[in-house]
Amino acid sequence: MANRILIVDDAAFMRMMIRDILSKNGFEVVAEAADGAQAIEKYKEYKPDLITMDITMPEMDGITALKEIRKMDPSAKVIMCSAMGQQAMVIDAIQAGAKDFIVKPFQADRVLEAIKKTLG
Repeated sequence: MANRILIVDDAAFMRMMIRDILSKNGFEVVAEAADGAQAIEKYKEYKPDLITMDITMPEMDGITALKEIRKMDPSAKVIMCSAMGQQAMVIDAIQAGAKDFIVKPFQADRVLEAIKKTLG
């Protein structure tokens, strides 16, 4: 059975890029969300195996959403994504429970490496 993944990013073209990389490599994208609040709802609804989560989004940012999802499900696997290689944000994300971090623009091999490593 394919691993089920939720993609969270406020930019539709970024979601499309990740979806493309994942679907070409045998992963099933079960849902997409455009902000942290939607991510929490979709997580409850779909219970994906993994989430790719953008950090900087309107409504609710990725780190806040990560914390909320980990409160509901401490075993949730989340990989953070951001265009900014800002050290503080990476550290915040890891401390909040993110399993890995990928930087935009996405490189397919790095995305897949992070996902395979996280899913074990």
